[in-house]
Amino acid sequence: MDLKDKIIVVTGAASGIGRALAVRFAAEGAKFVACADRDEPGAQATAKMMGGVAFKVDVSKEADIAGLIETVERDHGPIDLFCSNAGIGVGGGAETPDADWQRIWDINVMAHVWAARHLVPLMAARGGGYLLNTASAAGLLSQIGSAPYAVTKHAAVGLAEWLAITHGDQGIKVSVLCPQAVRTAMTAGNPEGVASIDGMMEPEVLAESVVKGIAAEEFLILPHPEVINYMRNKTNDYGRWIGGMRKLNRRFNG
Repeated sequence: MDLKDKIIVVTGAASGIGRALAVRFAAEGAKFVACADRDEPGAQATAKMMGGVAFKVDVSKEADIAGLIETVERDHGPIDLFCSNAGIGVGGGAETPDADWQRIWDINVMAHVWAARHLVPLMAARGGGYLLNTASAAGLLSQIGSAPYAVTKHAAVGLAEWLAITHGDQGIKVSVLCPQAVRTAMTAGNPEGVASIDGMMEPEVLAESVVKGIAAEEFLILPHPEVINYMRNKTNDYGRWIGGMRKLNRRFNG
């Protein structure tokens, strides 16, 4: 997809990856960029940086996502690219309280479901569109120290796969973004965690990878190229890969 003159929505746009994407899309000549976030002042700051429009949206609520899509389509035109980017992290394992599991599930998975639920029929009716879902390398591999994050990011990748398979013949393109550590609010408290084992990437560098991936209409966008080799190791010998991940677990949680 050529981003020039496109109408684009970015959730989680108040900072980090979302802000970098919004700014980069504007630089590519997008006609309109909706900067959506629960943090309204942050979304407004991003919009001010690149001439976009801010929307206060809590992606853990289907009604907010539906309202965002309806408003943009009504007031600005058909959405060409919807970037379902907002996400959170929660530490812990099976003992993590149900309320925390539900919250991360709603934001990291259901937000993608709700965006597709309300937008795919519109895109299909007009012959196509593009969905970019932000997941994580944790959705392809795993996440040391966080079962909720690993599980929800795996689910996000699975949903993106299903959407690409099911709606590709309707002209709907799907990409899933799976970075390792990126310098955002999420990684600020743990700059030397396991996800940064291959270095901490700046959001602006990631945004460049996304623009290239969308231009090529790649399903899997990997800003950290090492991830593809980790995936190959995993599928080549699952048991050995589990053993290697156990070593990492001992290193960071031993």
